[in-house]
Amino acid sequence: MTGAPEPISDAGRTALERELAELRTERDAVVATLRGGDGVGDPADQADELQRADRLDLLDGRIAGIEGRLREAAVAGAPSTESVGVGSTVTLRFADADEMTVRIGELAEELDPDLVTADSPLGRVLLGCRAGETVEYEAPAGRTTAFVVSIGGGAAA
Repeated sequence: MTGAPEPISDAGRTALERELAELRTERDAVVATLRGGDGVGDPADQADELQRADRLDLLDGRIAGIEGRLREAAVAGAPSTESVGVGSTVTLRFADADEMTVRIGELAEELDPDLVTADSPLGRVLLGCRAGETVEYEAPAGRTTAFVVSIGGGAAA
């Protein structure tokens, strides 16, 4: 990632919004079980209360992270077509002349075979690249070279 506000794909935004709703529901359920430190109960009850409080802290942290990422995406605008970033669509040509178009995303979306996450070997080498550049990365079949044919904006926030 570049450090600047990064765009996010529509599918990525939807996945984050869905996770956020689930986390808020879980948070509400955990809050409802907390007694508020009334000190009643045996050590096992107190340990249980501490575990729920720890879970609440974890949920709050993840909720804050997702909310921040969604705010960042809202101000980032569309992905650049000058260089590869999150949300870009990239057409690649390999040594055997095969071409493939991929979309750079943050989250692995189970039903999207064209998605390459930004932290994958290919995603990492593509970030910041421009059309006309050649990248080299470690693929499951070994070292692979790809030529960046074109960069499109993709669907972003």
